[in-house]
Amino acid sequence: MARRDEQRGDRRNRSNEEERDSEIVEKLVHINRVAATVKGGRRFSFAALMVVGDQKGRVGFGHGKAREVPEAIRKATEEAKKSMIRVPLRESRTLHHDGNGRWGAGKVMVRAAPPGTGVIAGGPMRAVLETLGVQDVVGKSVGSSNPYNMVRATFEALKAQSSPRQVAAKRGKKVSDVIGRRADGASAQAAAADAEG
Repeated sequence: MARRDEQRGDRRNRSNEEERDSEIVEKLVHINRVAATVKGGRRFSFAALMVVGDQKGRVGFGHGKAREVPEAIRKATEEAKKSMIRVPLRESRTLHHDGNGRWGAGKVMVRAAPPGTGVIAGGPMRAVLETLGVQDVVGKSVGSSNPYNMVRATFEALKAQSSPRQVAAKRGKKVSDVIGRRADGASAQAAAADAEG
């Protein structure tokens, strides 16, 4: 009886995992043919860089290497699913604040944008932001165009994102205090500028 319950539980867990996997969007960022020089000549294999995300604030990347392209993509996708991170999104459409990321010679900037802007970013950055589920964002790469470094730099920028709720929890305050203070500070600055002018 216990074994039957365990089997049922396993089946249920498997179906939950399949449901989660069906929601995940996969994007192939880069595929590279690599050669290893061996005794009899060169042996070719393929390296794939994949980005996966649920378009609801979770995203991950991975790379895989194999003799065949489909196998390299499968390995990269599995690694990407294991390394997914959660990024807080504002109104489920943009980032909470601007951010910079750097990895090696790859440098990227990401900026929150008003509704209707769309995803203004190119290449590997675009793949990461689209699979994350961001609808309005401006991204710019100012360093290396190496896709591996660009993807990692984008992830560094996204890891630095924090929501007002997280900031409030860290400081032991209410969310309204954190947001209210910023608004008060901005209005105080505007009043000071008016008084000087």
